[in-house]
Formats: sequence, C-alpha cells, structure tokens
Amino acid sequence: MQESSRFKIFSFQGPTRILHLSWFAFFLTFVAWFNHAPLLVAIQSTLHLTDQEIKTLLILNVALTIPARILIGMLVDTLGPKRVYTALLALTAIFCFAFALVQNFQQAAIIRFLLGFIGAGFVVGIRLISEWYPSKQVGLAEGIYGGWGNFGSAAAALSLPIIAGIWGGDNGWRFAIALTGLLALIYAFIFYFNVSDTPKGSTYFKPKKTGAMEVSSKGDLILYLLALLPIYGALMLLIWKLGPGQLQLMNAYLCNSLYTLLILVWIFHCWDVVRINKNIFISQVPEFDRYSFRQVSILNLAYLVTFGSELAVISMLPLFFKDTFALSIVEAGIWASGFAVMNLVARPWGGMLSDKFGRKKTLIIIFIGIVLGYLLMSNINSQWPLIYALVATILCSICVKSGNGAVFAVIPLIKRRFTGQIAGLAGAYGNVGGLVFLTVFSVASPQLFFLFIAGSALICLVLIFLFMKEPKGHMAEVMPDGTVQLIDVA
Repeated sequence: MQESSRFKIFSFQGPTRILHLSWFAFFLTFVAWFNHAPLLVAIQSTLHLTDQEIKTLLILNVALTIPARILIGMLVDTLGPKRVYTALLALTAIFCFAFALVQNFQQAAIIRFLLGFIGAGFVVGIRLISEWYPSKQVGLAEGIYGGWGNFGSAAAALSLPIIAGIWGGDNGWRFAIALTGLLALIYAFIFYFNVSDTPKGSTYFKPKKTGAMEVSSKGDLILYLLALLPIYGALMLLIWKLGPGQLQLMNAYLCNSLYTLLILVWIFHCWDVVRINKNIFISQVPEFDRYSFRQVSILNLAYLVTFGSELAVISMLPLFFKDTFALSIVEAGIWASGFAVMNLVARPWGGMLSDKFGRKKTLIIIFIGIVLGYLLMSNINSQWPLIYALVATILCSICVKSGNGAVFAVIPLIKRRFTGQIAGLAGAYGNVGGLVFLTVFSVASPQLFFLFIAGSALICLVLIFLFMKEPKGHMAEVMPDGTVQLIDVA
C-alpha cells in the first residue's frame, strides 16, 4: 500500500489513478443497471406492457442484486478486483445488448432479472480501493468511489432520454440501452489493462478456504448464521410480492417451488459456513488472526438503515411531494431530487470525517443526525412552505449519505482478506433495507414511514454506542512464506 501525506484528487498517478478508474467502472455499472428507468414510457409503448408488468420489471431489476453482492464479495476476495470488475463490465454489455433486442414482456423480465447482478459491481471497488490507500485516507477514498459511482443512476436519467430522442422513432430506447452496453464493453478493456490489484511489491491476501468467510469463535459463527436470515427473508418477500394477491406474475405453485428452492439454498449456505469454520470446534484461532464478527453485524445494520432508507426515500419522495404540496409530476421530481444529488459530496464527506475524527465517533454523530432528520421529515405537511420541506430533505439526505460513507470507512479495516465478502454482506443488507422500508411505505402513511426509519436508526445508534469498537492498532495477515504482516488500521 502506498503512503501519501496528502490526498491528491486531481492526480492520475498511483492510488488516485486507481480511484478514478474504479469509480468510473462503478458509475458505468449503475448507468447500465438503471438504464431502463428513464425510458419506461417508451419501453411500455413498444412492448405493449401493462402498468403491472412495468412494476414487475422494476422489482426484478433489484431482485438478484441481494445474493449477487454476496457472491461477488467471495469472487473478488479469491480472484482479485481486476479480473472480477472486467468480467462484470463485459457481462453488463451482454445483458444490455440482450435487453435492447427484447420483443415481449417475458424476454424483458428475464433480462431485467439478470441485470440485477450488475448492481453488485459496487463491492469490487471497495476491496480494490482498500489495497491502494492507507487507513488514514481510506474513508475519503471509499466515499469518493461510492458517491461518484452512485451518480450513474442520475446520469442515466439525465442523458438516456436525450440520446433516445436523438436516435428517434419507436426504437430510440433500444439504441440508448445498447449504447450503455457498448460503453461498458469498451471500458472493460480499459480497466483490465490499466489496473492492478495491489501496488507493486504488495501482497494480495486471499481467504484460506473458498466459500463462506472464516470466523474467529463459536459466538461469531452463530452471529454469521443469524446474519444470513434477513438476506433470505428479503428474497422470500420479493417472491411474495410477485405472487398471488400482489403483482400476480407467478401462480401459487411457482411461488411455493421458489420458496422451497430458497430454503434449500439457505440450508446449503449455512452448511458451507459451518464447513469452512469447523476448525473452531477443534482448536482456537491464533490471537493475531482473530477479528470480531460483531463489528460486521453492526455495520450490516447501519448500512441497512443508511442505504436502505436512501433507496426507499428516493423511490417515494416525488410522489410524497406531489401529493403533499399539489405539484405536477415534473415539479415534484425536481423538488425531490435534492435528496438524491447529495451523494456526490456527502458520502465522501462522511468518509473524510471518519478518517479525521474516528470511526465510532463519526458514526454516532451521523446517526444522531439521521434520527433527527427523519423525525423532522415525519412532520412535513401541506402547511409547510415548500422551501422549508426542501431544506429538511437536504439536511436529512446529508446525514444519510454521510452515513453510507462512514460505514464503508470502517469495513476495509476489519480483516483484509475478507474485505470483499464483508462489503458484499453489508451491501446486500442495504438492498434488504430498501425492500423492508418500501414494504412499510406500501402499508403506512408517509409520516409513519419516516418515523419507522427514525426508530430503526435509533436502534442502530444504540448498538453502535454500546457494542462497536474503534479500529485500533493493526490487523494481521499471513504472507505466502508463513510470516505475519501487520496492516495499520489506526
């Protein structure tokens, strides 16, 4: 890892070059992942889709992302970020080309489901950035990577309708989506030939065993198994939403079959966790090689609240502004956009604060802000001046997006050889949170929705305050020759 006394954001050498190449890879995957959203009207018209089928495509687009982030975390730790990101960008291109050629709802549904895999690209860069930046700068670097890359969804919304319009005709949307695939394919080659997994002379530490993460104690093993339950619970919730009584895409027989399959996969996953960690029942993990899975669990829940609420609020806020202040759809979208655009600066800011003032202290302060922010938003009503509602939205958004950055300022400092898997698990929890909060929104008023998020943030705040430990000293990894390398985390 290269040390630097100053963060050089405008350079294109050393760590900064890797940072810029990485966030742009993430940016392109998000452009491709959300390339259908701003073109839905044209897609619906061309394929003659019903409103229910459009809702189904939106759900399918995120369904695979939850397990994909866990799988990508395993692959990046084993194969390295360079190979995995290159393959993912190439896969993005194939799926985009395929979606541009779909002729009916069934084809669109299958490809949109597969495109959910692309949403896992975020995990790859977390491990890559952690290899190139020292602990005193990793929070800011990860924040820039996450914040600037996340802007891909907004860039798709701003640019793709214009591109489709320039092409013209009923197939303009096909050209726009195919173009995102072409960009991903070209960039796959650029990324592969310009990135290395570590600085020259550094070792890329890989898990000792292929599969689930290793843990340090029997108690951590129990926590790990419990951490899987919300993942599979969220996937079951998705199946339910697609089944009878909801969107009715699937009949009861198919739903029950998928439930059974999911339970079998969960059993296998649990078995793999126990298989990988069977040695803890025989002997203790050496002191230098231990880490606390409790840290991982707390960060999972923190990201569930921060990124999960971000996904949910971005989805519902235009409708909330429209109904509360009697705005047009276009006006509501403009006013609500204040919550989304803060990612560019707030996520890096959260990482920078974490680097400067400490990981735990920063998370505590930010989560106090999140609780207060959502309490404030729960009080927004038609009597408020619209500008006050916008200010409340932006203040809450700053805290939420900063929380994203602060969470991923800690994740690279837990255990280097599992950074991809830890990031993948936390990322999956973020998507779980989005699904849970949107489900709450579907059955509750907006005020209760905001209060529910505030209550969730308060619980997380208490857990951080009571149980999270500030990263101190070093984490240890074993070199290929058997010697132990200490990696600074202070």
